Amino acid sequence: MRSPPTGIATKRPRPNEHGWLGRTGTVALTLIRNAAVVATMDDAAREIPGGAMAFRDGVIVAVGTTVELAAFARDADTIVEAQGCVITPGLVNTHHHLYQSLTRALPGATEASLFGWLKRLYPVWARYTPDDVFAATQLGLAELALSGCTISSDHLYLFPNGVTLDDTIHAAAGIGVRFHATRGSMSVGESLGGLPPDSLVEREDAILADCIRVIDRFHDAADGAMVRVGVAPCSPFSVSQGLMRDAALLARDKGVMLHTHLAEDADDVAFSLERFGCRPGQYAEELGWTGSDVWHAHCVQLDHAEIDLFARTRTGVAHCPGSNCRLGSGIAPILAMRDAGVPVGLGVDGSASNDAANLLGEARQAMLLQRVSHGAGAMAAREALHIATRGGAEVLGRSDLGQLRAGFRADFAIWDMAQPASTGAWDLVAALVLAPPHQVRDLFVEGRAVVRGGELVRIPRHRIIAAAQASLARLMQE
Repeated sequence: MRSPPTGIATKRPRPNEHGWLGRTGTVALTLIRNAAVVATMDDAAREIPGGAMAFRDGVIVAVGTTVELAAFARDADTIVEAQGCVITPGLVNTHHHLYQSLTRALPGATEASLFGWLKRLYPVWARYTPDDVFAATQLGLAELALSGCTISSDHLYLFPNGVTLDDTIHAAAGIGVRFHATRGSMSVGESLGGLPPDSLVEREDAILADCIRVIDRFHDAADGAMVRVGVAPCSPFSVSQGLMRDAALLARDKGVMLHTHLAEDADDVAFSLERFGCRPGQYAEELGWTGSDVWHAHCVQLDHAEIDLFARTRTGVAHCPGSNCRLGSGIAPILAMRDAGVPVGLGVDGSASNDAANLLGEARQAMLLQRVSHGAGAMAAREALHIATRGGAEVLGRSDLGQLRAGFRADFAIWDMAQPASTGAWDLVAALVLAPPHQVRDLFVEGRAVVRGGELVRIPRHRIIAAAQASLARLMQE
């Protein structure tokens, strides 16, 4: 048997698909101890120096100081030492297009705004195969996992050449993170006044039928669910009003969440005013797209009335500061949203519009942009970290995640702060946003290790990169 990774001691481990079984055949108990700080993100915002946490069967059973949890060491099957580390809830990514991981830094798209950017990329995406989507999804999720993310949503709205949502769900299972797959769609092509080429749109009856298929096959509404499915027409400029309305009715009949892009930039708002005679928020409300079961990506251009609407209805927002900067879309009014009570989480967005997928980087960018707009005291590092963890869990409807607290799922990140990027920090929790380590040391999802010692547990990174490079080579040759 190989020796356990540095910092992890085990007692007679017996692996099965659910984790480690203890010596008596009971569900294994794991203790994490001697952390520099455990940042719980609970209601009291507790930060526990010399912190420890115990979990069993994917659920946290105790959080406190190492001294307070010392009794757990006697019965623990696995003990993880966390000296010099900060432990946080796993980071939550509320918006992504994982298929775009193969189209970073694409010539002709790197200086374009949203509509021009899309027109440059549609022809490349039209050549994707199921293998390309699988490879891109694993690449993007590996990047997220290595940067501390335990749950990601994904918005797939292109289905060329036999691609299905199933390709992304199977890819996510291989990495080991929780996955909220949303079945996107486009139904209004260029010939009908939409933005996408006609070759990439689908019939609306086929879209709705496939939404039902993937929900029935994959969606799990239970606490601790590894996979959930949402309904996600791409945007107001690529689907009809009828599809938006029917999608909302279908989602509520099935008890799943709704997701789309909204008010991303000035062109988006102008399109809504010209095409529908109203602003994006009113358009969403009229079609049933507000409520606690809805979250919209970007929302850079929401006005005060729309912010009040989202606050009243508890409609969520996926804030994507890096992508918004890259496309020149503007600075979203996140402080106004949070002050009003709008649920806000972070999203990295697709790698074709961000080029990177690191949620601590997004948290830092979110904080800095609000300070640029409103002054140095506008947003503290801890508020940005809250948005990246508990805020995102709320947006995705995951009341079982986002806090390190007894009864919550054991999804957490262990950050080694003795790294060049973070060494010198006096306040280690603030340093996660101000001077973030480049990647996580250990990452656990449902109590199972996804990253250990900075390396993926389930699939070696070189295999993921090789598959992505093979797809990229083919796409670049066509």
